[in-house]
Amino acid sequence: MDARREGEPMPMKNRTTVERKAERELVLTRTFNGPARIVFEAWTKPELFKRWWVPKSTGMSLLSCEMDVRVGGKYRLVFSHGASEPMAFYGRYLEVTPHARLVWTNEEDGDGGAVTTVTFEGKGGQTLVVVHELHSSKEALDGARASGAEAGTLEAFEQLDELLVALGASLGQ
Repeated sequence: MDARREGEPMPMKNRTTVERKAERELVLTRTFNGPARIVFEAWTKPELFKRWWVPKSTGMSLLSCEMDVRVGGKYRLVFSHGASEPMAFYGRYLEVTPHARLVWTNEEDGDGGAVTTVTFEGKGGQTLVVVHELHSSKEALDGARASGAEAGTLEAFEQLDELLVALGASLGQ
């Protein structure tokens, strides 16, 4: 039985498509129930980002989230998992077009890390999000997929759906 209160909004289940476009390219596409402005803010405001980015099933915690979302600005995310050493993911923003486009580097693997491009296309209260990852090599993309990152992203997207419902309710949408 669902523990939600009667009348509380439920997230609509939207499907995420994952397609390998080339040996180094992966594209994830999903529609979110919310305007592009709010979806973009969920990707760019640390206080919102922290609420959905880490898949709950992994047992990981986001220890710190630093995001200077502007062209040339940097980000740094530090995760912990049980007794393991904390892991840092970091890079810099190459493009920032409010409510429409983000492009960042993934530099934790040294030279030649992936470049991620996310576009936000609003239409009728929904936002089509397309995440395009360009990896340095076929092996780098294969390694990322084998690590479980793809499944984690799918779960994080479900958590973003839940956050958008909560934000919509708090904004009276």
